[in-house]
Amino acid sequence: MENLLNRITTDPDICHGKPVIRGLRYPVETMLELMASGMTHQEILDDYEDLEEQDLLACLLFAAQLTKVKHISRLVA
Repeated sequence: MENLLNRITTDPDICHGKPVIRGLRYPVETMLELMASGMTHQEILDDYEDLEEQDLLACLLFAAQLTKVKHISRLVA
């Protein structure tokens, strides 16, 4: 699983430093939104031919890692 996270990269010169897949200009955010909208992995792979199944799994793992927090507190505006 750790190797999957190596597929997610950040570079200030690519997509304003947002996490992307393998240095390509596919933001993790976009792929997660597509999956959340109900697109299957196969539909995404058909639309983005240079992506691989492992790239989509890496996006999911990246999102899961972001949710690992020790404490959540309410912010007052």
